[in-house]
Amino acid sequence: MEEKQEFLHATKVRCEKEYKDLVNRLSRIEGQVRGIKKMVESDAYCPDILIQVSAVNAALNSFNKVLLGYHMKSCVANDIRQGNDETLDELVTVLQKLMK
Repeated sequence: MEEKQEFLHATKVRCEKEYKDLVNRLSRIEGQVRGIKKMVESDAYCPDILIQVSAVNAALNSFNKVLLGYHMKSCVANDIRQGNDETLDELVTVLQKLMK
């Protein structure tokens, strides 16, 4: 049975710079995925598709690193300052899932 994880924050208000950065990154990734779909639909050579999939994986990993950085600098730091040490447990759980 999969463990249900309850996180401390249901939402996060982001500054405009952070919001735009994350959305722009996701838009580029979305475009890459659409490109891969078109490659499959047009019978592109498998290794060419695999290289593009690898690029999407790298872009998603980069997105995760940026988002994690924002999270640690804002949510985690603020919660620790306020004495909410449960946030560290949440962070450890998230990092364990990211490292699978």
